[in-house]
Amino acid sequence: METNRRVPLLLWPFYALMQLVIWILKMTGRLLGFILGIVLVVLGVLLSMTLIGAIFGVPLAILGVMLAFKSLFSRQKTFSNSDNQTV
Repeated sequence: METNRRVPLLLWPFYALMQLVIWILKMTGRLLGFILGIVLVVLGVLLSMTLIGAIFGVPLAILGVMLAFKSLFSRQKTFSNSDNQTV
């Protein structure tokens, strides 16, 4: 069952960023997503050391933190064998 939820206009950038993080995790997996998140944080911090690079560094670091956090604490779908009968 799919429900259509409306996202308030002011929260839409955060919603879009979280959807991007979820898409990246689906494509890469949890461990690679965590490693990629840490790399993005490091690159964001290095870019933020310059004033001009802070324009790109801060959002890059935020994306990296969100990616690492989501890969560590996301729930994974598990399939149980309770419905299957063993012979």
